[in-house]
Amino acid sequence: MKSANATLFALVASVFSYALMQTMVVPAVGLLQRELDTTPGWASWIISGFLLSSAVLTPLLGRMGDLYGKRRVLLAVLVTYLVGMAGATAAQDIGQLVAARVVQGAALALVPLSMAILRETMPRERMAFAFGLISGIVGAGAGAGLVVGGLLADHLSWRWLFAFGALLALVSLLLAARAVPAGTHTARGRLDIPGAVLLGAGLVALLLALTQGRGWTAVALGAAAAILFAALLLVERRRDDALIDVKELADRPMLATHALAFLFGVTSYVFYLALPAYAQLEPGANGIGFGATVTVSGLLMLPGALVLLPTGTAAGRLAERFGPRWPAVLGFAVAVAGSALLALAHASMWQHLVFYTVVGAGSGLVMAALPKLIGDLVPLARTGVANGLNNIARTVGGVVGSGLAGTVLAGGYTGAAFTTLFWLATVTGVLGLAAAPFAVRRASGEKPERAQQARA
Repeated sequence: MKSANATLFALVASVFSYALMQTMVVPAVGLLQRELDTTPGWASWIISGFLLSSAVLTPLLGRMGDLYGKRRVLLAVLVTYLVGMAGATAAQDIGQLVAARVVQGAALALVPLSMAILRETMPRERMAFAFGLISGIVGAGAGAGLVVGGLLADHLSWRWLFAFGALLALVSLLLAARAVPAGTHTARGRLDIPGAVLLGAGLVALLLALTQGRGWTAVALGAAAAILFAALLLVERRRDDALIDVKELADRPMLATHALAFLFGVTSYVFYLALPAYAQLEPGANGIGFGATVTVSGLLMLPGALVLLPTGTAAGRLAERFGPRWPAVLGFAVAVAGSALLALAHASMWQHLVFYTVVGAGSGLVMAALPKLIGDLVPLARTGVANGLNNIARTVGGVVGSGLAGTVLAGGYTGAAFTTLFWLATVTGVLGLAAAPFAVRRASGEKPERAQQARA
């Protein structure tokens, strides 16, 4: 019997390897554009290709984990991720690099697969802590990626970004192969290929409309996405082994939980783009900018990333004591406070450092709350796919957030533009705060465990 601690460590390492690469490339996009002699549009695909691939592959891989065994699929994803990293390290032009990033996008599935494995293998009394730790690692790794990416971009070749990622993927693969046990719970049914194709095509059309579309092209892509999603709902309603349970999406708590993930994704990527851009501006007559290097701009965000871990692990204790809705409610409330403070005062480095740390504390609670809410709402056999769809909602939110940030900053790197972005993050947080109380389903006064047993 493999120990629960070894399993948790292996899963933490796997998720961290993904989380770090989620943002490590962000501060180096300008460098990659120059080094590969490409256009800003093609350079943006270094990020967009990764997000698009993540959005398409995650629900399919989550379902494969439910059907064929989560350990087996987890190891396959890590192998694929390692291949993508090796391909990026050796890339000779922008096309090869984007193709490698598309392959790397499969790694988002490590998060829902890890959550599902923990639900099967961890003792009940440690499950809340384990969920919070994994969720905190996602956020901490994403924040650390901004710093590590800056250091590598400032001092070494851009190829070291991916060589370092390949090393982490290899270590994670070895740890997982040794420590993650074979699951005892698998779902019955078949892989829903028609549903996967329609979902993938709809997400690609939607994300292309948000990131690449202009004018009538954006309208056409948006209409195509709506048609594909409508066809998806019609197909899935008739299947017993549907990739997406339409009844789950029509359920208010489940819909609210996915809405929380979307709103959280929007807020996260607004800050990922706005804060480094502000810090790297040379101070001028407009009174903004710190003239920071890529590394320093990442360091300003590091405390906000590091605080995700302790607050994420605290979410489980909050849920046990006060109820499952309160970590998400409190998390969005704290994030709103930090965002509003940044909107009101952001002219000094200490304000960025302190106020974004407040945002990070709230983000840690939200990230840890989401998988726990999903676990309370779905049967054990659908944990992988449900968490996968929740991560998809956050990924789409990230694309929307980055797109909004890019649109606002396209008008100029002015004080008004950055203030607008910080208020936008505040409003998004307020919407999350309003939706969070609806993301649970249990009778008033019931303990979460008792409510889940009653549903079973």
